[in-house]
Amino acid sequence: MNRSIFLNWQPETFFLKKLIKNFNINFGPQHPATHGVLRLILQLNNELIEKLDIHIGYLHRGTEKLIETKNYLQNLPFFDRFDYMTMFIHEHVYCLNIETLINKLNYNSSLSFIRVLFDEISRILNHIIALACHALDVGSMTPIFWSFEEREKLLEFCEKISGARMHYALYKFNFFNYKLISNNLLIDLLIFCKNFFITLNEIHNTLTYNKIWKQRLINIGIFNFNDCINYGLTGIMSRSCGIKRDLRLSKNETYSNYYYLNFKSFIGQHGDCYDRYLIRMNELSESIFIIFQIVKKLLIKKNINYLKDQFIFNSINSNYIFMENILNHFKFWNNNIIIKKQFNFSAVESPKGELGLVIISDNSNKPWKCKLKSPGYHHLQILQKISKNYFIADLITLIGSIDIVFGEIDK
Repeated sequence: MNRSIFLNWQPETFFLKKLIKNFNINFGPQHPATHGVLRLILQLNNELIEKLDIHIGYLHRGTEKLIETKNYLQNLPFFDRFDYMTMFIHEHVYCLNIETLINKLNYNSSLSFIRVLFDEISRILNHIIALACHALDVGSMTPIFWSFEEREKLLEFCEKISGARMHYALYKFNFFNYKLISNNLLIDLLIFCKNFFITLNEIHNTLTYNKIWKQRLINIGIFNFNDCINYGLTGIMSRSCGIKRDLRLSKNETYSNYYYLNFKSFIGQHGDCYDRYLIRMNELSESIFIIFQIVKKLLIKKNINYLKDQFIFNSINSNYIFMENILNHFKFWNNNIIIKKQFNFSAVESPKGELGLVIISDNSNKPWKCKLKSPGYHHLQILQKISKNYFIADLITLIGSIDIVFGEIDK
């Protein structure tokens, strides 16, 4: 053995170099917890995160520009592709915007009831997968089996109503085919809601008081009221730190038929991951309660007022025996509606936050400008602040707690 190594060794210099050395690593985009298209460049001091740099854009498809090249009806399927967990809600914000532009909003009709019904189904679909995948990332495998079983049941309802399990393109501007809503479908929904509470209770018993789950979530990813204002956080992210804001309950900003329903919104106190988990669990039960109310109203036929709905797509009811009717039908769906030059902003309460949409029309059948305000894009920005001085294992918890889908971030 070479003795000069030991003779020239200086312990102080050796340990000083070890203390100041940091590691720069790539977290994603291939990591499953980063949803496949998120890249994080981490600067680590041992296992602590000192700095985090977010790289997005791997999924960029230019959807907003594509929307400006199609007519208003042809643009509807694009909104299904923004967020594959909340497709009905994205369709809803687009239809609300167009109906405002053509001045044909009708909150008292059965159309609004049906939209609220499927919006809440989308909220359940989003939250159960968000909770199950978050639990799987942290280390609990069982909830994902329960959640996907319930998700399959809900997707069957979506398939019955639209013919597709995903990318429904169901909503139309001030129109709905009421033949799709049958009493059997509504009764099956009631049965699902009754059985869903059993699954929800099982997830609650497995996670809420679990010692490991609480250690991984409590006091992780804390932010305050000022951070919510500075970063533009909405939805569950803002309510977790005590901000009482929910568009469905706002008297000035409510939409569709939520004003006539009885339900609650929940807030947290600490602004950590555990509060966000509890709020999602409570919102699941409230969505079931809303569905109960809607189904009850729809089952009473006197409350289904078909006459109040102003049908724009009258050509749908055409008699296709005659060639002239077929040509008129083709011409209408090809040219669609023309909207005069104006501007409108509409927003709905998505499971991830406030989903906003700006459309500027220019006396044509295509939007001159379309801009989507996606909540996930804003929520992702605070990851750099709340991850500092946490372990790299806590980063998985933070990403799962924010609940992001990159279709709406990389627009």
